Amino acid sequence: MTTENERAVQAAIDAEMRMLDPEVRASPERVLELLDPEFTEIGASGRRWDVESILTVTSGGSVSAESPVEVSDMSGVVLAPGVVHLTYFADNRGRRAWRSSLWRLTETGWRMYFHQGTLTD
Repeated sequence: MTTENERAVQAAIDAEMRMLDPEVRASPERVLELLDPEFTEIGASGRRWDVESILTVTSGGSVSAESPVEVSDMSGVVLAPGVVHLTYFADNRGRRAWRSSLWRLTETGWRMYFHQGTLTD
């Protein structure tokens, strides 16, 4: 991986980790800084989410400082200039899922364009 690609992947990882931070999630303004206006998610529940519906969940305390999401096996690849695909394993209070995110570079920074979770045992 080139240095430019490594920087892009690291920027997306940093943004993903901010998105999982309980303090960030509690602030709709901070979440909006990380979500692309065209954001969609297919959640581990099978439900489809958009920006407005995800703000309701994140500001509702879906992740607490007392039990933050545990992340492992995070990796990323540049799919095209300004587009990074991340995958990782997340455990949120015993709810375990493989996660996949697409991040794209915009004029205001890296923003999550798409996210999907798949529950696992």
